[in-house]
Amino acid sequence: MNQHFEVVGVSSEGYEHEEIRRDEGIRTIKLNMSREITPFQDMVSLVKMIFLLLKEKPDIVHTHTPKAGIVGMIAAFSCRVPHRLHTVAGLPVMEARGKKKKLLLMIEKLTYACATKVYPNSYGLKDYILEHQLTSKKKLKIIGNGSSNGIDTTYFDRTDEVLEKAEEIKEKYNLEDKFVFCFIGRVVKDKGINELLYAFDKLTQEFNNARLFIVGGFENELDPISEESLYILKNNKNILHVGFQDDIRPYLTSSDCFVLPSYREGFPNVVLQAGSMGLFSIVTNINGCNEIIENNKNGLIVKVKDTYELHLAMENYINNKDLLKKLRLNIKNAIIKKYDKKIFYTYLLKEYRGILGDDKNTI
Repeated sequence: MNQHFEVVGVSSEGYEHEEIRRDEGIRTIKLNMSREITPFQDMVSLVKMIFLLLKEKPDIVHTHTPKAGIVGMIAAFSCRVPHRLHTVAGLPVMEARGKKKKLLLMIEKLTYACATKVYPNSYGLKDYILEHQLTSKKKLKIIGNGSSNGIDTTYFDRTDEVLEKAEEIKEKYNLEDKFVFCFIGRVVKDKGINELLYAFDKLTQEFNNARLFIVGGFENELDPISEESLYILKNNKNILHVGFQDDIRPYLTSSDCFVLPSYREGFPNVVLQAGSMGLFSIVTNINGCNEIIENNKNGLIVKVKDTYELHLAMENYINNKDLLKKLRLNIKNAIIKKYDKKIFYTYLLKEYRGILGDDKNTI
């Protein structure tokens, strides 16, 4: 987008700012926003955002994530920014209960009320928003085939460099003749980690050649996994917890099957990334996942929070390694056809130009 507009990125502070400034060629601004419900901190973030928008005077404010959405949309509405766009990439309210659920629904309604356009990144999210009457149908639009950003299918590929790193990983963890499952994401309850660890722990009692990569860090302050799961994670020697990794491609390349037993998603990029690397996936029957994965074609879809069904799916594919290898090209081609980022950017650019006309250039 920075080839067509002046783009300014705003987020909480972190090392990524310099990386994004360098790699994407945009200006970035640090403005801290808590991921939890913190009324005082959120009010501080809102005031800072209002001052920032008064200074920058953008033509578009486009927010992503629930907290950036509520802060950014209220600020943009207060500053009379003409085009206030919000992408819905996931709804924590789906797993909330009681008073917290009511509060989160109210926050979503307020966010969408302040927005001029709302972009769910999957058809399942759009249906949820309409079902709960969070905004009017005329405000909603899905860009392209879904997703928030598309997928760089040339980056997520089995290049010589990636294959070389994957061989190093296989040698390090002695993965020759092993069947390797891979999970990538935050190690939290909502990602289905409890069910995954229970299912895999049972699987290793039947198959000595099974291995599981867990690529991601804990978020114990937000959504901790159970004590039993933590015990399995630390004591099952066939589970390889490698923590957060900047480059996940070698781990996907070292694996035979990707698993995401999440409770809720918007449109999970990691399933697109796995597919672009030619990996068969086992996912839960939730929005986003069940739009990317076609059952028995590029993966398997199992019930949410169903350890038994997840175990059966993993067991089903552990003896089909050769079949999964044959399917790799078909899986990747399907991702390229629908979700390549160049296709997504074409849709997004058309959307921005349609909103702005030809006389504006700041987002």
